[in-house]
Amino acid sequence: MADITEKELNELVEALRPLIGVQLDILRIPFEVLAGFEPSQIGTIVGTLMDASIPLLHLLTEHKELLANLGLAKHEGILKDREGYPDYLHKSGKRLELKLLYVDPVNVKMKKPSTPREPSARLTQKVTVKNVVPERDALLVIAYQLQPAKDNPVVYVATIIDIGIFSTIECIRARDKRLEVCGGRWFGNYETPAILSKVGRAKIKNNIALDHSMYGRKESEGRDYNEDTNFGKLNRIPYSPLQKFLASHSIPNDGEESADGGASGQ
Repeated sequence: MADITEKELNELVEALRPLIGVQLDILRIPFEVLAGFEPSQIGTIVGTLMDASIPLLHLLTEHKELLANLGLAKHEGILKDREGYPDYLHKSGKRLELKLLYVDPVNVKMKKPSTPREPSARLTQKVTVKNVVPERDALLVIAYQLQPAKDNPVVYVATIIDIGIFSTIECIRARDKRLEVCGGRWFGNYETPAILSKVGRAKIKNNIALDHSMYGRKESEGRDYNEDTNFGKLNRIPYSPLQKFLASHSIPNDGEESADGGASGQ
């Protein structure tokens, strides 16, 4: 079965380019109030709003006719939960999974987390070779930034500044290859990704066979593998086109070698 082509991905980018510059006016935050927020809090709010609103932006913003022709509709979802996959169906027949990329605002003071911020968007374990259709599925990454509203410069709104569209199957191949290269493995039929625990790494160092029968959730359980709670974070997927897009918005990769032989994001 053939994968989605670069030509098809480029056609999707052109079809959705009108999104760039759109401001989500349903969330309006006065400049003074931003100081009380952490980026992760904004991400949670904007993520929920954008996921529901993008197919209906023509009802919420200006440029109604242009946005009405994007050709996006909510997909019914093949996973019966609140994070069903995929998110959207495009009129071309392609299926799109949405991930949002928060870009720090300019000249805005906000709360700073105690540790360096890492993008939270993830291509989770719910998206696997079992439910991805290689020739139809694409990952839609929307970069947004809090910017002054066009009608009131002291109020900030989420503004779409860029879009990137990538082959979903290539992204999950790179994601899963990274898990394997790092010594991890899937448990069940692509159900739970797990990484080596401290116990497991010590066993390898001492040439002791690993126990593949089960995994743990905490180091204190003493299993050879623990569930990977960071699995699928976008900046940890060593797929060069995706990493180049993230790097263009000053999002660093995790410094690991990419699954295709090159350094991620270079």
